[in-house]
Amino acid sequence: MASLKEVRSRIQSVSSTQQITKAMKMVSAAKLRRAQDAIVRMRPYAQRLNSILSNLTRSMDEDVENEYGIVREVRKVLIIAVTSDRGLAGAFNSNVFKGVTATVRERYANLPAANISVMAIGKKAHDYYGRGRGFTRVGDYTHVFAKLSFDTVRAAAEVAMEGFRDGLYDEVVVVYNEFKNVATQVIRAQQLLPLVPAEAPANVKESNVDYIFEPSKEEIIQTLIPQSIKVQLFKAVLESNASEHGARMTAMDKATDNAGELLKALKLTYNRTRQAAITTEILEIVGGAEALAAG
Repeated sequence: MASLKEVRSRIQSVSSTQQITKAMKMVSAAKLRRAQDAIVRMRPYAQRLNSILSNLTRSMDEDVENEYGIVREVRKVLIIAVTSDRGLAGAFNSNVFKGVTATVRERYANLPAANISVMAIGKKAHDYYGRGRGFTRVGDYTHVFAKLSFDTVRAAAEVAMEGFRDGLYDEVVVVYNEFKNVATQVIRAQQLLPLVPAEAPANVKESNVDYIFEPSKEEIIQTLIPQSIKVQLFKAVLESNASEHGARMTAMDKATDNAGELLKALKLTYNRTRQAAITTEILEIVGGAEALAAG
């Protein structure tokens, strides 16, 4: 049985840890509110822009070239893995790594690992894929979440778009955590490039997607399509940011509860140990008194 000093030390240690997890939960809750507001505002814009882009692509003439919609034989792939900069968020980051592995297994099983590149957004992904996972790591985007903005994400999107245009990658896929609620994040693998127009819904008439191009279709391609790709990646990063804070808040809440349960058990052990020590001392005193009386 542990001594009273050892039990007291463990109680103090667990109590200090519980205070830290409580504080981290409160910080994550505050950050989550801001991150959730950002993604809620972003979703309608991104969805509407994507819808316009799909209609625009369907209505284009075949002679209008779209360099971001060229479908090639898939020989080289870029996977954008979006994680966090810090840990203590439960399975948040490991689920992204599993999602990347599942995407490779399901879509690119016939490709050698050397033909698969990973763009790591977030320090955890940067470190994970920098330790000889067999994939080629592209760029350094560990600074994105330090000051999250469209400009910081745009730089990563432009690298992926340039690589696709130059033929370095035949497909670009982003793997991230989609935010559902505080306790639920869903892994998504979304194809960014090439752009494949969605099929028109059966109840949508052709006249509803008949656009008048001003100043020209070529200029629309050069502006709207690249902007849409950047927006889709920015949306994925915002989803991941909100998911991170939700996952960390949930993890710290569970850690706080577990610390509370452990404190109860330790205090019970402390009281039992203390009672046993007192009983032993009493028995020794009584035994000594009886020995003296008998002498």
